[in-house]
Amino acid sequence: MAEVVLAGVGKVYTDGTRAVRDLNLQIGDGEFLVLVGPSGCGKTTALRMVGGLEDISEGQVHIGERVVNRVPARDRDVAMVFQSYALYPHLSVRDNIGFGLQLRKMPKAEIGKRVDDAAQTLGLSEYLDRKPRNLSGGQRQRVAMGRAIVREPQAFLMDEPLSNLDAKLRVQMRSEIARIQRSLGVTTIYVTHDQVEAMTLGDRVAVMKKGELQQVAAPQELYDRPVNLFVAAFIGSPAMNLFRGTLETGADGAYTVTVGSQRLTLGPTVLEQRPALAGYAGRDVVVGLRPEDMEDAELVEAAGGQVLGSKADLVEALGSEHLVHFTLDAARVDTEDTRELDRDAGAEQLEALTGGGSVLVARLSPRSRVREGDPLRVRVDTDRLHFFDLDTGTSIWDSAPNAATPAAVTTEETGA
Repeated sequence: MAEVVLAGVGKVYTDGTRAVRDLNLQIGDGEFLVLVGPSGCGKTTALRMVGGLEDISEGQVHIGERVVNRVPARDRDVAMVFQSYALYPHLSVRDNIGFGLQLRKMPKAEIGKRVDDAAQTLGLSEYLDRKPRNLSGGQRQRVAMGRAIVREPQAFLMDEPLSNLDAKLRVQMRSEIARIQRSLGVTTIYVTHDQVEAMTLGDRVAVMKKGELQQVAAPQELYDRPVNLFVAAFIGSPAMNLFRGTLETGADGAYTVTVGSQRLTLGPTVLEQRPALAGYAGRDVVVGLRPEDMEDAELVEAAGGQVLGSKADLVEALGSEHLVHFTLDAARVDTEDTRELDRDAGAEQLEALTGGGSVLVARLSPRSRVREGDPLRVRVDTDRLHFFDLDTGTSIWDSAPNAATPAAVTTEETGA
């Protein structure tokens, strides 16, 4: 096992396309770090630079005590697990797992021991004599992981290894990968587009956008204290609701936020958590509201000034919860961050469909009786609201939340 460090790493292709810019990451010995972001954000390129499959244009990559910029991939002592299983169809599971060790001319007894140990860890012992065609997708991915495990590398590099599996298998394999990584204690860098995978697997999660690191933190910190609009909306499923609001203060010193034709009263906790918000009185801000921070007001005895009214446009009854889609007359947020997220989600035409209003999703209790087309009143937990600067997209706190590096939110992003 070893620490992996990326210091100012960048990648520029021969045609001038920049894939990664000034990437600074320190992955501790035995840590599980997840790189996540939209398609084309540079996460796979970063992983391939660590593995030696892409040349490094700028900066340095350290694996353990070595700078490996000029070290061939085969000599970096890392093992990669790819999206495709890349198994040899004519070889048994046993021979697929041990193939790399055979190329190294390792003694047969040692190969057999390592293969048997890996198979036991992965639950593959009874399948060692089968061919890949006789295995399920999940079993084939385990074989691919076994081939990496037997090498006993300093680090595992995993590039969207679960993307070829169906939803049920993905959930099962997520838990398997987490269990295996914990038992082996091998430093792991895992790339995924799926933020649910990122949040459930990583000791820390690094969010990337257009080749630049936005924020790196523990999953819960990313969720509770996102550094900017992009991280806030990318992390969470369903995504955080974003809309414009006007922050106002009354004669009694109480703060409210006007949302279209409606108004929410903010409790004192909001200002205690975000003292910098006081400087935005009388100004428009971006308001963030997570789906789980709303509940059906009909099920709540007292809601005060914390209710938003609308009509249920769509109700998704999922058994354990209802996802209710509705529209507010608050202006949509249109920034580079939100446009990037809309492109990634295929929702570029949403504004035309909603007449410029903001579409929100509420995660309600299954006890709610609201149905499609019904009037809807949701109580908002205003203590859990998020606020962002409309011009820069940065989160409004007393100071900047934990960012990845001093350049985590760049001048290009913030307009600073």
